[in-house]
Amino acid sequence: MGGLDVANAQAQVATTAAEIPLLEAAAQQSIYSLSVLLGLEPAALKQELSPVSAIPAAPPSVPLGVPSDLLRRRPDIRTAEAEIHGATARIGVATADLFPRFTISGSMGLAAGDFSSWFKWASRFWSFGPLATWPLFDMGRIRANIELQEALQEESVITYQQTVLQALQEVENALVASAKEEEHRKALIEAVRATRKAVELATKLYTQGETNFLDVLVAQRTLFSSEDALVQSTGTVSTNLVALYKALGGGWGDDSTEGGNVDRD
Repeated sequence: MGGLDVANAQAQVATTAAEIPLLEAAAQQSIYSLSVLLGLEPAALKQELSPVSAIPAAPPSVPLGVPSDLLRRRPDIRTAEAEIHGATARIGVATADLFPRFTISGSMGLAAGDFSSWFKWASRFWSFGPLATWPLFDMGRIRANIELQEALQEESVITYQQTVLQALQEVENALVASAKEEEHRKALIEAVRATRKAVELATKLYTQGETNFLDVLVAQRTLFSSEDALVQSTGTVSTNLVALYKALGGGWGDDSTEGGNVDRD
């Protein structure tokens, strides 16, 4: 091995080693973020999450026809629905002011000229009778309030529609991202297999004296890049699945889908 080959090999080793501290820092920061998200001290999950393990595998496919009822678990949609119910109820309350109100009133008491007559039946009096109130001279304000409540109810319906459309867009975006990233990952798996084979062939040719070590370094560098891209893609697949869960307001179970799981293109 010549001096140039040694220098190239050392450069590749140093370049690869330089990325390790950055990855370790990112891993530690992620642990701290998860701990704080759970309301714990930043280092509370360090011992639990520090051991190296594989990225959790995502399911190979996602449901094609996700029932729209799943979207109703989203907090924003539930809030928009509640606002419609409240606005509709306020219209009824405002409309009720148009009609007269009837109440039954009554009173009892004692009337006596001296103290000794207070507890005699003849000294007692009472009165009962209906009472009607009708704001005839306030009809303009009442009708204006009804129109206002109807406008607010219409606004809440529009807001609900926009919220649902936004939720559907987020679901579609998550489904497309999940499906296409899975295709990307499968292609990278094939790329890693091919580059590993290239490294083996380059190493074999080098040991047989049929090529120089630079070809081996190039093959190894390509393999490293492919493996790194595959790891990144595997993590993105899981992240996209989490984004889909979030867009749906939660995951799905066997009883929430029909027709099984179908790959979405």
